Amino acid sequence: MTTAVPAEKITLEVCVGSVADARAAIAAGADRLELCSGLEVGGLTPSIGLVETVVAASSVPVIAMLRPRAGGFCYDADEFAAMLRDAERFLAAGAAGVAFGILDQQGRLDVARSREIVARAGTRETVMHRAFDFTADQFATLEALIELKATRILTSGGEPAALAGSAKLRELATRAAGRIELMAGGGINADNVGDVLSASGLRQVHIGASGPADDRSIAPTASINLCDQRFFHGAEYRVVVQNSVAATAAALRNA
Repeated sequence: MTTAVPAEKITLEVCVGSVADARAAIAAGADRLELCSGLEVGGLTPSIGLVETVVAASSVPVIAMLRPRAGGFCYDADEFAAMLRDAERFLAAGAAGVAFGILDQQGRLDVARSREIVARAGTRETVMHRAFDFTADQFATLEALIELKATRILTSGGEPAALAGSAKLRELATRAAGRIELMAGGGINADNVGDVLSASGLRQVHIGASGPADDRSIAPTASINLCDQRFFHGAEYRVVVQNSVAATAAALRNA
C-alpha cells in the first residue's frame, strides 16, 4: 500500500495595522502576520504599544515592520538609529522577526546596515520587504541577502503585481536554490493566488486583503481633511522645511 505524500504547506502571511486586523486575519486562516502602521503609504514602523498588544493577542508569528518614513529606502543616520532601537524593542516584545529594506542612492542594497539589522535580530526572522523590488539588480541583492543569512524576501518579481512578475519569481527561486525563503506579494487575491503559485513555484504568499472602514467619528460632509494628499504618490515624502519654520517664527515674534 502506497502512502500519499502530503503537499508542501503553503504559508499565508497577511499585512495588518491593528489588533482588529490581526484578529480578523487569524480567524480567516492567516499563518503569519506582518504588522505595520501607515498601510496607505506602503507600511511604516508601528508603535511599540501596538506591537506589544498584537503580539499578546496573536496565536501566529508576528513580523514587525522597520520603515521609519514613507518614500524611498535610503535613510540618514538618525533614521537608521531609530530602526535599530525599534528592532530591539519589537524583538523584546515577542515579535517573531522584523521586516526591513535599506538601499543606497544608486538603488543597491546597503549591505553594512542590513548586516546590523540581521545581527540585531539574532535567531529571529529577518525579511527584506518590497524595497527588494526597487533594487537596481535583484539577483545581486538576492546573493547579498543570502550571504547575510536573512530569512526571507518579499517580492513581486519587480512588477506592480506578483502575477505579472511570476516568471521572475521562479527565476529568483531557482537561483536561490533553497538558500533563502521567497514570498510572493503584490496584488494577490482569491482570484489569482492559484495562478501566482503555479507560475512562480513559490509556497509563501503575502496579501493585504484590505478595504475601507469608518469609525464614524467624522461626518462624511466635514470640510476639514487631515490627509496631506500631496504626498500619496511616487517616492516623495513629507518633511519639515526649515526656512518655512524660521519665517513663521520670525513673523510670530514680530506680530
